[in-house]
Amino acid sequence: MAVSAEPRTGVPTPGPSLRGRTLPTYALPGFAVAAVLLTLLLWATTGFAGRAGFVVFALLLFVALQTLVSFGVEGRRQAVNRLFTTLVTVAFLIALTPLVLIVWYTVKEGAGAISDHFLTHSMFRVDPSEPGGGIYHAIVGTLIQTALATVIAAPLGVLAAIYLVEYGAGRRFARAVSFFVDVMTGVPSIVAGLFIYAFWILALGFQKSGFAGSLALLILMLPVIIRSTEEMLKIVPNDLREASYALGVPKWRTILRVVLPTAIGGIVTGIMLGVARIMGETAPLLLLVGINQRIEFNPFAGTAEQVPQESLPTFIFEQFQLAAGNTDSEPFQRAWGAALVLIVIIGLLSAVARLIARFARVRG
Repeated sequence: MAVSAEPRTGVPTPGPSLRGRTLPTYALPGFAVAAVLLTLLLWATTGFAGRAGFVVFALLLFVALQTLVSFGVEGRRQAVNRLFTTLVTVAFLIALTPLVLIVWYTVKEGAGAISDHFLTHSMFRVDPSEPGGGIYHAIVGTLIQTALATVIAAPLGVLAAIYLVEYGAGRRFARAVSFFVDVMTGVPSIVAGLFIYAFWILALGFQKSGFAGSLALLILMLPVIIRSTEEMLKIVPNDLREASYALGVPKWRTILRVVLPTAIGGIVTGIMLGVARIMGETAPLLLLVGINQRIEFNPFAGTAEQVPQESLPTFIFEQFQLAAGNTDSEPFQRAWGAALVLIVIIGLLSAVARLIARFARVRG
């Protein structure tokens, strides 16, 4: 038997690579720089002007350069993949831009008004045109009214979603409930305020109060919670339910101990979306609560001796009305400061809710 005289090194000979040609890592930054430089040249040699047009043209030029070079180097499949990846990224940035601009402008205008005095004092006996006063009374009203609406709407919304997903599938009543939930999602906030005004104040004879405002807010919050919870329950795998049933666990206990803990993160997110939806509402609160410069902890106050609670949205509306377009006035600064505080409160509540959901969900 012939024996090869070549030494054996033990290292296998590499075979042909299955990976096709790809663009180098510096290609995309290079395309971006080239697109910006070409756009600058075009703007300098022609009559084109404007920042928005510059950004749009540079972006289109970048997409065209990337797609054409990728098609020539990587092939049609990778070129199409890069094209649509870029389009999705651009769509995300476009959707994010208004939010960033709103937050940036609110911080810019309202940060100067934030102070300990501003957060711990009310506007009672304070001349609106003079320095001083604060939003403590509006913060108290917003938190209490939102808490009341959430305490009522969250259990109702979750229970309604459980019925639609777990018990009412295919039933006529469940289809009717789902239809009216969709209708309520598009109801304007002022319509909810008018309904509560006609039913709670005119028909039943109650006075304007923070609780009346909470009733209007929960109408706006309820369909958001129902629809989001319903979608979260639908994505819970049926295998979990069937495994629980196979062990002899009744349906109600399966929902309570298996389904809800699995979907708790999405449910909490839906509730916080509802909270964010109602915390900035102004129209129903102007109709049902009104404006008050005193600190009021009682949400049912609404008599001659006890005026209703104020909230941050109504306070912002009041201060903008008093500012009358004067950007250097005290009411204008207070309004932007209150708007910044409202955004911070919503952000803090969302963060706390996410932490609670994270530690409450099923693990393993």
